[in-house]
Amino acid sequence: MKILFPFVLLLTACVQTPPDLSESARLEIIRADSTMSAMAGKEGFYQALLSFAHDSLIKPDEGRLPILGKEALKKEWASASGSKEISWKPFRAEASRSGELGYTFGIWKLVTPDTSYYGNYFTAWKKGVDGSWKWVVDGGNNTPVPQWAF
Repeated sequence: MKILFPFVLLLTACVQTPPDLSESARLEIIRADSTMSAMAGKEGFYQALLSFAHDSLIKPDEGRLPILGKEALKKEWASASGSKEISWKPFRAEASRSGELGYTFGIWKLVTPDTSYYGNYFTAWKKGVDGSWKWVVDGGNNTPVPQWAF
């Protein structure tokens, strides 16, 4: 027993709980999501999403099979117009304790010459080896006009 106690003490001293990186990662994810929305207003929706896309992305599309991978998405959007007047803002974000994965959930608004459309979106984010955040899953749906102003 005398020999076991110092060993257990040494072992517990060597095992450290990893730091909780979730709060700083959550703020970084919100910043990435908001920056992507601002870019969409300046450079177009498709360009903004492609700029923040992870190589292994999954893009669900209503009534179709999901698009798998950034290269497939580039091909799908090659002839798409970048003139969508769309903006969005997250109102909820969470990140994993490790600070490597997270999500945003928010509202979007699409303005056309005839009307405005609204909806919710979700985006799953993954931190790259270079420290930048890229989305890996992105989707959304239409909703009535939200209770809060855009």
